[in-house]
Amino acid sequence: MPPLPPVLDRYIEGLQAHDVQKISGTVLPEVAFITPTRRLDKEQFLAMLRALYTAFPDWRYDHDPPELRGETIAIRWRQGGTHTGTFVLAGLDPVPATGRRVRIPEQYFFYTVRSGAIAEIRPEPIPGGAPRGILEQIGHPMPPL
Repeated sequence: MPPLPPVLDRYIEGLQAHDVQKISGTVLPEVAFITPTRRLDKEQFLAMLRALYTAFPDWRYDHDPPELRGETIAIRWRQGGTHTGTFVLAGLDPVPATGRRVRIPEQYFFYTVRSGAIAEIRPEPIPGGAPRGILEQIGHPMPPL
């Protein structure tokens, strides 16, 4: 297998350290975070991460080795944490801390890298998967699809 782009190592380090500035430096200005219901631009994506780390200061990530799949890199993640802070996402009412433990089922995220930076992030659409599964597990009413 060819070597993986070094930017993914920096991105993973940023996630695990909750370092949104470091993560920002690994994605293109026009990065797209794409779910079945939404497409986030760079600022929206980074705001989502800031909100996550504020609401879940113990959020943790574990992953399997990245897999090269054509032009895409797949990483199977395990992630979760405890909802101890207010979760404030754009377009939704703030969710006060519930104390609930959130555990996202194993889920692939697919990454496209261009010009040495991440151009696209696409979470696998699975029941209970991130980011929607976080809201489900803390009991927040779900926005319409």
